[in-house]
Formats: sequence, C-alpha cells, structure tokens
Amino acid sequence: MSAQKTICITLGTRPEAIKLAPVIQTFQQASDFDTKVILTGQHREMVAQVMDIFGLSADEDLDIMQPNQTLSDITCRSLQGLEKIFQKIQPQLVIAQGDTTTAFAAALASFYQQIPIGHVEAGLRTNNIYNPFPEEANRRLISQITQLHFAPTTLAVENLKNSGVTGEIHHTGNTVIDALLSVADKNPPCDVEGLNWGQYRVLLMTVHRRENWGEPLQDIIKGMQLILDRFPDVAIILPLHRNPTVRNPIKQAFDNHERVFLTEPLDYQELVGAIKRCFFLLTDSGGLQEEAPSLGKPVLVLRETTERPEAVTAGTAKLIGTNSDTIFKSAQELLTNKNSYEEMAGAINPFGDGKAGDRILQITRNYLS
Repeated sequence: MSAQKTICITLGTRPEAIKLAPVIQTFQQASDFDTKVILTGQHREMVAQVMDIFGLSADEDLDIMQPNQTLSDITCRSLQGLEKIFQKIQPQLVIAQGDTTTAFAAALASFYQQIPIGHVEAGLRTNNIYNPFPEEANRRLISQITQLHFAPTTLAVENLKNSGVTGEIHHTGNTVIDALLSVADKNPPCDVEGLNWGQYRVLLMTVHRRENWGEPLQDIIKGMQLILDRFPDVAIILPLHRNPTVRNPIKQAFDNHERVFLTEPLDYQELVGAIKRCFFLLTDSGGLQEEAPSLGKPVLVLRETTERPEAVTAGTAKLIGTNSDTIFKSAQELLTNKNSYEEMAGAINPFGDGKAGDRILQITRNYLS
C-alpha cells in the first residue's frame, strides 16, 4: 500500500467551517490520506459551534482573533502562522475555501512554500473588485495560484476559463449543499424565546456585509419597518452579527418591537431549523443564497451585486439592493402573490446534489497519484 498523502485543510470563519465540514469528513474517512485541519481563528465561537455539530477537531489553531483587528492584521498573522505550520507538516496539498482573508492567506502561504492549492468554491465573480469587499479581490487572487479549482456551478467553470487561470478546473457542485442536507435530515429545532412559529409568517433576515454598513443599513432598517407596519401577521427573526457597526443600529431600531426577534448568532443546526420554518429570507449572505433553495425558500438578496447569479437566473433568488421602497415592494410581492411565491419556492436549486465532497476527494486522489 502506498504511503498516505498529507492534506492540510484550512479555515477561519463559520461559512468556511460549514462548507469544508463535508470535505474534512470525506478525507478523514479515506485511508490513503492523512488529513490535518488548521484553524486561523478569524472567527472563534461560531467556528467552534460548527466543528462540534459535525464532530470535527482542529490539529492546529493560530488563534489570531483580536479586538478591532483589521484586514491587514488578519492577513499578516495568518500568513506567518500558516507558513510555520506548512513547513512543519509539509503537506502534499493545501485546501482552502471561498474568498475570506483566511483563504487568501492560506493560498499565499502555500504558494510561498510551492505547495499545490485546492480551492473549494472557485470561480465566483461579480466583476466589481470592490463589491463585495474584500472577497472579490481575494477569490481572484487565489485563482491565480491554484492548481485544483473546485467550481460549484457551470457558470463558475466558465468564469475560471474566461479568466485564463492555470490549474485544473473541475465542476463539483457546492459543498454547502452536502452540509445542509446532512443537517436538515435530522429536522433540527430553532427555539427562539417568545416566538411562536405558528402565529406569524416569519421572515428570516441576516445582514453583515461591509458594503451594507452605514447608510445602506439604515435603508434596510426602514424597509423592515415598512414591512412590519403593512403586515401585522409578519414577524422577523434577525440573528445579530457580533460586529457593533451592524449590531448597534439594529438593536436601537428594533430592541422593543414585539414582532422582531433579535437573537445571538444561531448555531448551524438552529439556522437550518430556521430556514425550514421561515416563510422566506432577506439576506446579504452568500451562503444562504445557496442553501435556502434546497429547502424550498425564496431569497431576497440585500445587495447590489451577487457572485451567485445562478440563483437569480434559476429564479430561487432575487437581487433587490438596499433601497427601503424596493425592499418593501419585493417582500410585499411574496407576501400577497401566491403565484410569485410558489414560482420562487419551487425553482430548482442550481448549486448541487450533496455529493461535492466525494468528487473533491476523487479529483484530489487522481491529481496526487
């Protein structure tokens, strides 16, 4: 039997943990790989929750998290810490996911050590370098030094081809669907104090992106107020981001509203439970645009651009921006027009079949053999 190949799988944020959990599990079950899980600590508690849910543990943890850290802080500390770990472990391949600062630092640290890089969820593009910021730049930079591009959709494959990147391009589907379906099958609860899910049409809302800080967030809040004023049978559950730039304005606006349920960030099981039970979603999250359609829930995207236009094309999501009137009218359409709602709820999710982790394993095996 040939010697095991050592793989380092790096992650730093909750979305990375969710989308890499099926990959980690698949590689750990393969006897021909020695799989090391490396955390940067870009997010701390939220990553720990996901690791617990999927029964995972870290082999190394840089623990870089500091109050008020900047993008430069995250990049530099991750880059230096990962360099030492890669020198010690000497993996045959490093796997990074998505477009976070952790993913960029992992790819760059790998490149400096001349270690091949596998990029999960490669090929997403908005073609606006500053929107989303810094994600659009991160994923483009990662693509330039990647050997194995694991593209979630056919459009992502085309984006990579059109970018003229080197390395192998593979259409795998999105690993987030693997994770979602494994958790949704267990029908997880989402218990929110004071909320009777059967009493209201509950909208699940999340907002956190940098481009929505400040005035756009105030517009989103106004849109929420218009929805609540017009529809007394609607409640909103809004898990608050930990960043006070986002958290404080929302708390100020809705702390005392009887139909707005502000919670701490939901763990992944609770989030899946909330998606299953809600009427539809309003969000600036990328992952929720992929996940919600698998559970038959329409998504209104609170952004001016999206790197997941497949969802818009498929009809599972609608890009509505942050204008308060547009938010209200888009929500009103789904709340009053049964045909519009059912058309979005019944559209086919373009992001995969739940077998992306298996494909990534086999592609990696072929590449390293």
